Amino acid sequence: MEIRLDNKNAFVCGSTQGIGKAIAVHMAKSGANVVLVARNEDALRKVCDELDTSRRQLHQYIVADFSKPDELKNRVDVFLKSYSPIHILVNNSGGPAGGAITDASAETFINTFQQHLICNQVLVQTVLSGMKKERYGRIINIISTSVKQPIRSLGVSNTIRGAVANWSKTLSVEVAPFGITVNNLLPGATKTQRLTSLVANKAKQSGRSEEDVLK
Repeated sequence: MEIRLDNKNAFVCGSTQGIGKAIAVHMAKSGANVVLVARNEDALRKVCDELDTSRRQLHQYIVADFSKPDELKNRVDVFLKSYSPIHILVNNSGGPAGGAITDASAETFINTFQQHLICNQVLVQTVLSGMKKERYGRIINIISTSVKQPIRSLGVSNTIRGAVANWSKTLSVEVAPFGITVNNLLPGATKTQRLTSLVANKAKQSGRSEEDVLK
């Protein structure tokens, strides 16, 4: 059964490529007004122009860098002052570079923690009052299958994704009384630029072909 999202406002992060873009496209086809969020304005404008408007939806975008949580908060705050409540929040951000956990610097852990968990927290706090007033909200976090089983050579990502999963579970209990649900999507290997980059890097490090890495 098709789920319609008419008159719903969806806020989709990391929406210029990969899974984020696919979600934004699908939500627009389902009738939602979509707000795209990413750091590349040219890419944002291009995707925004591609989104379905057959139900006279209004699609917009916000340029924001997820490595700068304070900047993200300020830009979203300004945007929402003249926008209707957000009903659907999709937290999605590009993963860190691959590599062994023993080689990762403390700075890499801190930056990745900010990019994922802190930015998720900032966005939830920003849209939560509107969801509570509407007595409706859907918070969706794009994480990884690594929260079930760590993936080799993704040490930093495995660590931070696990933190996000526990943050999400805690959040779900707190917001449930207001008609707000929180769910995590755990995508496995998906043909995106992120996967292509990881495979190429691993092939280079191991001296194997990309085809062998994928086997």
